[in-house]
Amino acid sequence: MVDNIEELIEAVGKHCKTQADFTDLFKRLRQRGLEAALSGELTEHLGYEKHVRAEKTKNNARNGYSKKSIQTSNGEFELAIPRDREGTFEPQIIPKYVTRFDGIDEKIISLYATGMSTRDIQETLEELYGNAVSPTLISSVTDAILGDVRAWQCRPLDRCYPIVYLDCLVVKVRTEKIVTNKAVYLALGVNIEGQKELLGMWISQNEGAKFWLNVLTELKNRGVEEMFITCVDGLTGFPEAIETVYPKAKVQLCIVHKIRNSLAFVSWKDRKLLATDLKTVYGAKTVTEAELALEAFAKKWDEKYPSISASWRKDWERLTPFFDYPDDIRKAIYTTNAIESLNMTLRKVIKNKRVFPSDESVFKLLYLAIERISRKWTMPIHNWKPAMNRFMIEFNYSVMEG
Repeated sequence: MVDNIEELIEAVGKHCKTQADFTDLFKRLRQRGLEAALSGELTEHLGYEKHVRAEKTKNNARNGYSKKSIQTSNGEFELAIPRDREGTFEPQIIPKYVTRFDGIDEKIISLYATGMSTRDIQETLEELYGNAVSPTLISSVTDAILGDVRAWQCRPLDRCYPIVYLDCLVVKVRTEKIVTNKAVYLALGVNIEGQKELLGMWISQNEGAKFWLNVLTELKNRGVEEMFITCVDGLTGFPEAIETVYPKAKVQLCIVHKIRNSLAFVSWKDRKLLATDLKTVYGAKTVTEAELALEAFAKKWDEKYPSISASWRKDWERLTPFFDYPDDIRKAIYTTNAIESLNMTLRKVIKNKRVFPSDESVFKLLYLAIERISRKWTMPIHNWKPAMNRFMIEFNYSVMEG
């Protein structure tokens, strides 16, 4: 029997290998989450934290636990219900004499995952369900998710992800009364079945190639031995960081990012025509045709905007890997749209959180949002099987080995 969150998380790496193992793990994490929420309710009732001695004017105190079997949609489990000395504590999340859990924590979590504020959640639950819940209870329920987040973040990964998108989004976090911008790093993989899976998320002060190197090393340590194509933006040093950890991987710079950067200093009257001419480069059928198109582009525009063709030539080796693949798979490779679409959805979720109080609050909200978003990732990439067959030949990879 695993008795605490940390031991449960450790069990992920040691014992959780099947879906049934993970189902059992998260069932027990939920049990610990409910117990944490009940403990938070008692703390609010008493007016002081656990292990803090009550003031002399406060005679009431914690008085151990009682056992209670609760029936839930995930099966039955036993909870340790905290008690107070005076017997005045009335739990909200699981009221006295109730033996079936009504799922109020799931309602709180579901609303929180949409980006709603604590006040909005309170008002919604009271209006729809007649449940008056406190801010402390909401925090306790959502804080219990942190155990799930840690277990998810350190879970073992597949041996191979043929395509991996790497990107970040920026959030504002209050640290020691100072609001700072922090980068949340995201790694979105496409597994050998062609389905998307978020491999993890990390947070740092700023985006940088050095931190990405740490991220990639962690992915390697969690079992990812092979990446075939990595799709990234043009951050300096990023491709080198990838090639250090995964030397066989091909780095594909995002064409969309490159176009945006190319148009950044182009006058409005020239933008439409210049963008059309750039499309003849990345829209070519072969890399040879693309090279000829770039030469034609340079002849036409170098006098006015010489830095554009120079920039494309400098990054040419990492802008053109997608030409090695058929049209269907090109669309999945030459842009980071897959992860940018995820980021756009996450930005909608965090728009109500102008400033996060901590890194943990960022992880809580994004984890819950990602869990909801990933439920829609049910279909593989179009025409994935021919693409995977090509990857297996090109990279000398055997599915049986993976």
